[in-house]
Amino acid sequence: MMQPFRVHRGVVAPLLRNDVDTDQIIPKQFLKRVGRSGYGECLFHDWRADASFVLNQRQYQGASILVTGSNFGCGSSREHAAWALRDFGFRAILAPSFADIFVANCTSNGIAAIAIETDALIERTHLTIDLERCEIRDAGLLVKFEIDAYRRERLLHGHDEIAMTLRHEAAIARYEAAQAAKDPLHPL
Repeated sequence: MMQPFRVHRGVVAPLLRNDVDTDQIIPKQFLKRVGRSGYGECLFHDWRADASFVLNQRQYQGASILVTGSNFGCGSSREHAAWALRDFGFRAILAPSFADIFVANCTSNGIAAIAIETDALIERTHLTIDLERCEIRDAGLLVKFEIDAYRRERLLHGHDEIAMTLRHEAAIARYEAAQAAKDPLHPL
């Protein structure tokens, strides 16, 4: 079970780049690990070698909201990218657009990937993301956003796909029992 995402307030890190692919998010040499943790230290590894990179700057330490450019998470479908972002501490990524598989990987790891125009958000130091109301807030700012209902439900309750299926466990058991009663020699 993932940590539910209902309302989150955090420090914003602006990554002013378009077309950030998963190879940049987590370079290939770090894909040899067996578990899902420990990838945060490898996040944007090549870019973090530059002392001026946003995540190296003091005011963005502890950032949990990434505001970035279009087509974030493009490239390969590696789930390691979402693992690295989550392990680093990001709970939300705000961008004008995302790669579809990347959004699915974020959702499966408790990260809210919200497609929204970021012009009004890029200069903010803190934001509140309210998934219950589908709002992003800060002093003098209120921006509504849309999110797929299934993804929203999963994030709100901290459910992965297995947990969503298990919500229907009683109906599945009834179906299996009915099928077994029809043909007891052919178990499911």
